[in-house]
Amino acid sequence: MLLGVGGAAGGLELLSGAPALAVPAPTIASCATWGARNPSDALTILGNNPNKILIHHTATANSTDYTLAHAYALSRSIQNYHMDSNGWSDTGQHFTVSRGGFITEGRHNSLSKLTAGSGMVQGAHCPGQNDQAIGIENEGTYTSLTPPAALYNKLVDFCAYIADQYNLPATAIYGHRDFHATSCPGDAFYAMLPQLRSDVAAKLNAWSTIIDNTSAGFRASSAWLTSTYSSQRYGADYRYATPIAAGDAAYYSATLPSSGNYKVETWYPANTGYNAVTPFVVFSSAGSTTVNVNQQANGGKWVSLGTHAFSSGARDIVAVSRWTSGTQYVIADAVRVTRV
Repeated sequence: MLLGVGGAAGGLELLSGAPALAVPAPTIASCATWGARNPSDALTILGNNPNKILIHHTATANSTDYTLAHAYALSRSIQNYHMDSNGWSDTGQHFTVSRGGFITEGRHNSLSKLTAGSGMVQGAHCPGQNDQAIGIENEGTYTSLTPPAALYNKLVDFCAYIADQYNLPATAIYGHRDFHATSCPGDAFYAMLPQLRSDVAAKLNAWSTIIDNTSAGFRASSAWLTSTYSSQRYGADYRYATPIAAGDAAYYSATLPSSGNYKVETWYPANTGYNAVTPFVVFSSAGSTTVNVNQQANGGKWVSLGTHAFSSGARDIVAVSRWTSGTQYVIADAVRVTRV
């Protein structure tokens, strides 16, 4: 059975294009956008990716000005202090989140490296961590008060984006005080870090995609006919074919955002005229795994094909094979892939 499918595939046929992002990029104002000064000295661009995210608070007033203009003014004020009072070449942290929920680039080139998901700029936000941690300043003082919802919710989105870009787990989020003798990011905010990690993890695990038989990620030969007969179908129609002892499979391809475990499910209409041992071949990192599905039952809902490990990028996920001991039609309708 596997040899039949492999003969049809001739190896994995990958989709073109870059991998899709699991987490959408938030709006981040660049240094040029908020009017940053040029660095006083050349910044160090590192080839390594960060291995953690460090949470700071600015220890400034808990402003009630939640406007974008205030966020830009805050960034200019921080840069002036870091360059003129601390004698640093630029803003120390990589990014800043205002109490209104606006994100600004702190140190020059931080945004371009994050967008590329490769390398980082050496910061000046925490001794011993500046060459391996992305530093995020959060506007306000949180020794006894917690951040406003606008700031916290944006920080969750932003940390999830950083983690996704650099393939970091949510557990890689720390407070400044974890690596330096400081009260930063404040007792109240520091106590929220377990919740922050949990909320970021939920964002990272939320990625899912559905490939229908009409999707660009589906391909099959002309022997796979189209039907609208069953109301249990997913979408407008589905494909069916008669079994043969040869490798003429229907393929479902997707672009996976990161390496890891994914739950794979299939949707099909059920009918006594359909096959009771339809082979679904899953192309995981461990190789090809065949899951036989009884398509005479459980139609019109998602049916699990198991959880499997995949590497990131564009690839074939599942093939529905015609090579089966049954004689009834094999059905190819839809497949859902969810990161877990």
